[in-house]
Amino acid sequence: MDHFRLIDGVLHAEDVPLPAIADAVGTPVYVYSRATLERHAQVFKEALDGLDNPLVAFAVKSNPNLAVLKVLQRQGFGADVVSGGELMRALAAGMAPEDIVFSGVGKTRAELELGLDKQIGQFNIESREEGQELAALAASRGEVAQAVLRVNPDVDAKTHEKISTGKAENKFGVPLMRARETYAELAELPGMNLRGVAIHIGSQLLDLEPLEVAFAKIGQLVADLRAAGHSITHVDLGGGLGVPYHAGENPPSPAEYGMMVERATRGWDVRLTFEPGRVICGNAGVLLTRVIRVKRSSNQAPFVVVDAAMNDLARPAMYGAWHDFDAVEPRGEKMTAHIVGPICETGDTFAMNREIDAVATGDLAVFRSAGAYGATMASSYNSRGFVAEVMVDGDKWAVVADRIAASAIMDAERVPDWL
Repeated sequence: MDHFRLIDGVLHAEDVPLPAIADAVGTPVYVYSRATLERHAQVFKEALDGLDNPLVAFAVKSNPNLAVLKVLQRQGFGADVVSGGELMRALAAGMAPEDIVFSGVGKTRAELELGLDKQIGQFNIESREEGQELAALAASRGEVAQAVLRVNPDVDAKTHEKISTGKAENKFGVPLMRARETYAELAELPGMNLRGVAIHIGSQLLDLEPLEVAFAKIGQLVADLRAAGHSITHVDLGGGLGVPYHAGENPPSPAEYGMMVERATRGWDVRLTFEPGRVICGNAGVLLTRVIRVKRSSNQAPFVVVDAAMNDLARPAMYGAWHDFDAVEPRGEKMTAHIVGPICETGDTFAMNREIDAVATGDLAVFRSAGAYGATMASSYNSRGFVAEVMVDGDKWAVVADRIAASAIMDAERVPDWL
């Protein structure tokens, strides 16, 4: 469910007509719905009602906008972060340090120190070497870091290869076959309380079966570690639930996921952590764009050239990802077209031979389901500026990230005096 709908023939975000935002802020611009974010947050938490005090830590990488994080903080969410910058964003949004989980395969020494400085709730250790470094740092400060060991269960998540994180060839976690010995070694180190394990097998999952297989492996590992004398009090089950980007996709609901988790983890006697991202914010945002022109070529569909580009929304270029494309003021007519951006790169293509609402030069349109992995993956390629972001709340709205002009980016550069 989202709150982007036609009212009197004009697409609105909640009660705000999108043309009003385009006129005031310009395009392209991301538009987020507070009501949708809150509804998705509530549905996810309700799905976990059968569990004992779970921690829901929003995957900040999916949408790190401070206003988005603040909405989720007020819904009782913590944060799953993968960099020092994300950690500082979570704190700036008011998320409690004890509800912050620091994931990521390449934490630097400075980032480990930052996590200790801020007294975060948990480090998800990705390797023996990282665990050794964290323990030594904490011990040198007379502190004890709270940590779990991330395990790679070698399970195919049946998702795009670039967002799969739980197969043997992926860079994340310690291989399951080495998890017991690695855990035993790290658990003995002063400076670190290794209190459990973590898992995350991929993103945009449309089937619960791979997750259930992975959870079964982790359940056995928990039993084995306890049999070896280790105290296991926490297990991080990661995130990855998918959202429907187009007709025909039917991902499991949070309720179905919650029932599976309750069944799969029965008897574990641990505090569970979850890291939802896309399932919370994916359908809570659209990318609002304007048609520059319709370029007609002989013997093929026309090119609809929009002012949004792959530097604003990278997923189609990176993953071949689908985003529905809808006119803001549809006329009831359809056309088949290629939807492309203005960047000098063939990869700047959003769709080919797509049946869409008929559009013409100057028309507004949206790429739907753009609230996750949208603005956060933007770049300044082709010396384009960074896209603006807006949040809507009922009949009011505000700019929550300014458009950064190409000239401002250039102002940060320097030509040395020897040139």
